[in-house]
Amino acid sequence: MQCVELNPVGNFDPWEQEKIDELLHKNISQSLGDKLVFENENVKLWDLRLNPGERIPFRKHNTNYSWVCVTGGLALTRHGNGKIDMLKLDPGDTEYREHKGKDYTNDLENIGEHPIVINILEYKESPIGHQVLFPN
Repeated sequence: MQCVELNPVGNFDPWEQEKIDELLHKNISQSLGDKLVFENENVKLWDLRLNPGERIPFRKHNTNYSWVCVTGGLALTRHGNGKIDMLKLDPGDTEYREHKGKDYTNDLENIGEHPIVINILEYKESPIGHQVLFPN
């Protein structure tokens, strides 16, 4: 994945008013994808699909998760702190994100010419309060 910062943290000047209103006044979802594909006591597997020009509204991330981009594509993401990034995703791009307890908020918009498909594996807390660990 290649990431280019288009707008720095703390600067909301270039933001569209409707995005600011959404961020400040809407009930922000905590789901990581469009469709929950699988869930057990340890993980949730989400599917996220965006057609060209499509956007998912702001989502609040409070868990750790991994994602893999199935298709590749070009996307724009706005962060709750004002930062805006453009992402070039390649098929197979993968990342692990630690957001447990951080209230990280962003949206995602497909600004490319082809659909973007991302699979997201969300890690749940175990009953004793520790993150799920997978043996090597």
